[in-house]
Amino acid sequence: MAEAIQQLILDTLDKEGEIKDTRTLVLPGYKDPAATHDSQIIILGALNSLSSRDMITYTTHETVSHVLTQEGAQIALQGSHEARVWAACPKKGEGEPIPPKQLQEKVGAETAKVGQGQAFKNKWIGKEGDGLVKLVDSITDNTQLQMREVDSTGTLKAGEKALAELRKRKLIAQRKGQWFSVSKGPNFSTSTAKPETDLTVDMLASGSWKTSTYKKYNFEADGIPPNGGALHPLLKVREEIRNIFLEMGFAEMPTSSFVESGFWCFDALFVPQQHPAREVQDTFYLSDPAESLPPPKEYYERVSKVHEQGGYGSTGYRAPWSHEESRKLLLRTHTTASSASMLYKLAARCRGEDDDSEEAVKREGAHAASTVPGTGKAGPDGFRPAKLFSIDRVFRNETMDATHLAEFHQVEGVVADRGLTLADLIGFMRVFFKKMGIENLRFKPAYNPYTEPSLEIFAFHPQLKKWVEVGNSGMFRPEMLEPMGFPKDVHVHGWGISLERPTMIRYGINNIRTLVGHKVSLESVERSPAVRF
Repeated sequence: MAEAIQQLILDTLDKEGEIKDTRTLVLPGYKDPAATHDSQIIILGALNSLSSRDMITYTTHETVSHVLTQEGAQIALQGSHEARVWAACPKKGEGEPIPPKQLQEKVGAETAKVGQGQAFKNKWIGKEGDGLVKLVDSITDNTQLQMREVDSTGTLKAGEKALAELRKRKLIAQRKGQWFSVSKGPNFSTSTAKPETDLTVDMLASGSWKTSTYKKYNFEADGIPPNGGALHPLLKVREEIRNIFLEMGFAEMPTSSFVESGFWCFDALFVPQQHPAREVQDTFYLSDPAESLPPPKEYYERVSKVHEQGGYGSTGYRAPWSHEESRKLLLRTHTTASSASMLYKLAARCRGEDDDSEEAVKREGAHAASTVPGTGKAGPDGFRPAKLFSIDRVFRNETMDATHLAEFHQVEGVVADRGLTLADLIGFMRVFFKKMGIENLRFKPAYNPYTEPSLEIFAFHPQLKKWVEVGNSGMFRPEMLEPMGFPKDVHVHGWGISLERPTMIRYGINNIRTLVGHKVSLESVERSPAVRF
């Protein structure tokens, strides 16, 4: 079909010199000229193929026509609503008036509803008692005539006002069309043989390449975009935050142990065993295996003692200690469990153990930083300053909604050095968030079981025009640090932020389930840029 239409266009040009209007062409297999929109679309395909070989040139002319809607096509076939209502009514004085309910059953509820009003307006019907009767013997159904005229010509002789009225009644719809005028091109020929696109071995062997015509290369054409992978928005923000930590001299902690014991997740942090966070409503506990291996014996005894009896300047919680509670296995609720384990290894030399603190940390996949303010070297008591961070998944028994999931990511950092104060923590937080593009900060006193003092961090979001919580921070308590073996003058800053919340703010996402999970759009992942607040 396509080649036949191309041949028709070339033969017509060869005979007449030009084609002034493609609507006059009669396509193969048809009797009438190609005046319809669909016919012109078919012709356009043939024109584009011939134009790409410079055999013809063509000009596009825009047209506006009208087509019948489904309701309009029904009127063209069966008559207008008002005409059908008139036909269903008896003539006045020659029969019982038809009640409205019976009329609906006869012509349909929609036709009865629309047709009555228009028939009354045209004075074709009238009311007699509780029914309707004809007032005239015959009618001219102009609406049906108009539908048939539009169907055959695409317009009305009555003009734009009549067309506008039919469009208002949603009986017709406007449709843009096109037709073409065609002229001969520089490579005009009546042959539709396509030019060669490749030089083959057979052509070289036979010598046919010498007489063949070749399609021109379009060096301006865009190549096919290569398909490639794309980073998820969470990974982009994660890498940005990770680079900030590394730029500030931090080392990344290993956080691959998703399963932790109650001891490292809670007890070592001086979280009481009766704390609500340890209930099954907030934490996922494992059933098989249900218990962990025992932690270091001497450290375990110091931790249990400070909980139950106090010590290191603290009265403790004065509550019974449960070995079973401490040995329970669970999905970690925060990466601070990994931080506690890493700090314990960092304090090895301080406890008088032979293992070097830096080597112990390195074996776990990180290293003690030597760029913390101070000497950067181990002192007489074996303490070495350190700056550590982690970004990894944590799990909580949350009710899932637009802002909460049972699994999310936590960004955490710790700084250990002598003589650190709350002012140092606030100053560090300002520098850290400034590198993220957040400068307008506020700090609010808060309570955490394992930090004192504690601060909630708020930032002013210019798009939301309100203060939003972006993190939590504090200084680890002596009841947590001194049982590990750290000297009394060693203080540790700790803070944590969510990875999902800043990512949602950055990318304008209001439902976390469209950021993480099966509802994530792959197209949005591919197109999402790395952005700042």
